[in-house]
Amino acid sequence: MRCLAWASAFLLSVCSLGLQAKEVIKVGEINSYKTIPAFLEPYKKGIELAVEEVNAKGGIHGKTLEVIMRDDGGTQSNAIREAQTLVQRDKVDLLAGSFLSHIALAIADFADKKNVFFLAGEPLTDKITWEKGNERTFRLRDSTYMKVAMLIDDAVALNKKRWALVYPNYEYGQSAAETFKKMMKERQPDIEFVTEQATPFNKIDAGSTVQALADAKPEAIFNVLFSTDLTKFVRAGNTRQLFKDIEVVSLLTGEPEYLDPLGEDTPKGWIVTGYPWYAIDTPEHNAFLKAYQDKFNDYPRLGSIVGYMMVQSLAAGLEKANSTKTEDLVNAFKGLEHMSPLGAIQYRAIDHQSTMGAYVGRLDVKDGKGVMVDIRYVNGADVQPSDEEVRRLRPQP
Repeated sequence: MRCLAWASAFLLSVCSLGLQAKEVIKVGEINSYKTIPAFLEPYKKGIELAVEEVNAKGGIHGKTLEVIMRDDGGTQSNAIREAQTLVQRDKVDLLAGSFLSHIALAIADFADKKNVFFLAGEPLTDKITWEKGNERTFRLRDSTYMKVAMLIDDAVALNKKRWALVYPNYEYGQSAAETFKKMMKERQPDIEFVTEQATPFNKIDAGSTVQALADAKPEAIFNVLFSTDLTKFVRAGNTRQLFKDIEVVSLLTGEPEYLDPLGEDTPKGWIVTGYPWYAIDTPEHNAFLKAYQDKFNDYPRLGSIVGYMMVQSLAAGLEKANSTKTEDLVNAFKGLEHMSPLGAIQYRAIDHQSTMGAYVGRLDVKDGKGVMVDIRYVNGADVQPSDEEVRRLRPQP
């Protein structure tokens, strides 16, 4: 009898564990945490806060949401290895994350071949929703095309003929440079691109880059550098007075991750995209800001918003699908709408791109810190190409 009782208890325990396992929705998240810590540490906090909020409200149809994070080491091969482990060993229901564009494209290809849903949170590459887009991959953040389009009106209004470009020499930087040249040529046919400086990512020779730009004698510069490359570039440019009497239009520079390290060295007047958390006054953002500061005793960065909104999107999609099957998630995300700290966003059915936008403004220095001023929010829906153009760019199922 004792053996029978023990066996019954053991089976009950096993069944309970099996039931418990079914009550958890697992998200496998892959990112370059050690490579881009300035962005991805706040991003991780944003994920943590959002998961906590989702589960505090009862989870997804009563199921607990769990995010399992893995570091890709900044390489495609590591990213694919981690994706395989998450799917095969950890039995995740779907994949999410990624920062660097070339790595995101590799994960998207893996997800497509393995029939796994993938929500790319941060990568900006246009290819992930266009040329190399697939049915199983969606993207939260505004794309390279959208980012450049947000700045084109300001760039054209400068009425400068001689432009120089500087960008990191990989998918994101190359794409941003090509998109900028194309859009500017269409709007200002007499424009001249006097030099292009494509620098190795995270390994910029700032002095040589600044000198090459100065030698070309541009009237304006389009900058795509970020992270430590940006800091080195700005300081070398300030030292050599590169930016004196030269207008600069710059992607990402208004994001706290990249603006904060500059401090008093922040170049005044640059036209930038960014995230001025200190100047946004909407009910949705105020609620997010309070929750974030209460939990972490710190202010959010752009990474915080992306991580938080990525989990919000996953929760909304899973809720709508009432399933973790890939085909159900794909159908749920097409046209999916939800509120976020930046207002309402929607995932376009035609290219799986969300309408998340960004703030545009100019840089200034206040109390020894770099800030964005004269800000305006650009809705992602206002800078996306037409359906007709997308059909030419994206393979149709």
